[in-house]
Amino acid sequence: MTDCESLLADLRPVAFGIAYRMLGSVSEAEDVVQEALLRVHRALEAGEEVRSPRAFTATVTTRLAMDELRSARVRRERYVGDWLPEPVITDGRDDPAEQAVAADSLSLALLVVLESLSPEQRAVLLLHDVFGYGYGEITDIVGKSEANVRQLAVRARRHVEERRPRFTTTSERRAELAERFFAAAREGDLAGLESLLAHDVVLVGDGGGKAPSLARSQQGRSRVAHTLTNWLGVLRRLPDVEIRLAEVNGDPGALFSVGGQLYAVWALDVQGGEVAGVRAVVNPDKLAHLGPVGDANALVQQLRARPGD
Repeated sequence: MTDCESLLADLRPVAFGIAYRMLGSVSEAEDVVQEALLRVHRALEAGEEVRSPRAFTATVTTRLAMDELRSARVRRERYVGDWLPEPVITDGRDDPAEQAVAADSLSLALLVVLESLSPEQRAVLLLHDVFGYGYGEITDIVGKSEANVRQLAVRARRHVEERRPRFTTTSERRAELAERFFAAAREGDLAGLESLLAHDVVLVGDGGGKAPSLARSQQGRSRVAHTLTNWLGVLRRLPDVEIRLAEVNGDPGALFSVGGQLYAVWALDVQGGEVAGVRAVVNPDKLAHLGPVGDANALVQQLRARPGD
C-alpha cells in the first residue's frame, strides 16, 4: 500500500462519519465518501498544497453531503410511510462508523430529528458539536460568515435540544432493559412488555412501500405492546426465526432473521429506565448492506397460506 493509499484509508472513517450523519443513509454516504476521497487523491496527485488532509476531506465530504441532502429531501417527500435512517451495527469491529466519534450522535432518534434541519444547520451542528471543528474552520466549509455559522449553530442546537429526551440511562441499564424487552417479546408476555414501556412510547416502522409495515406511527403503552406481541407472535410460528441482540446506531436493538436472511432491524430508545421508542426498519433497500435480505412480502404470503393461520 502506498503512502497515499494509506492516508486515504485513514481518512475514510472520518469521511463516512460525517456523510452518514448528514444523510442517514449508508448507501448515499458511501457514494459521497468515494467521490470525496477521489477528489482528495486527485489533489494530492496533482501536487496541490494540502496542509491538513483531514480538514480538506471534511470540507469536500460536507459540501458533497449538503448537495446530496438537498436532492435526497425531494425523494423523501415522496417516500411511502415513515422514513427512518439506514441502520448500522455498532457493536463490532466491522462497524463502518467505528472511528467516527461518539455513538450517541448516531442514534436513529437523533438522526430523525436532524432531518428537520436545513443542510447548513445540520452541517454546522455536526461539525462543531460532534466532530469538534471551530466556528472559524466551519466558515470555509459551508461558505458562511462566522456570525452566520454561530447563528446556525444556535438555532440547530435549540431545535435538537427541544426534541431530545430529558433523561439518560447508563449503557449497562440500557442493555439489561433490552434483554428483558426482547425476552418478554419472544415469550409473548404482554404484561411484562407493557411494564417496560414508557406511557407515551412511540413505535415507528419503515417499510418504504416495499415490505409490510405500519401505515403510521403508533403511540401509547398498551397500543404499542399489543402491536409488538402480535408481530412477534407471527414470527414465533416460524421454526427457523432468529432474534439476535445487537447495538444499533449506539442503542440496544436486534436483528430479525429467518433461514439466515435478514427481515428487520429494531432499535430501542431507552430513557429514564423505560423504552421510550421502538424503531423498526424493514425496507429491504435499507438492510442490504448488512447481509442477505429476505422477501418479507413472500414470507407473509407463505404464512397466510399455512393451515390455521
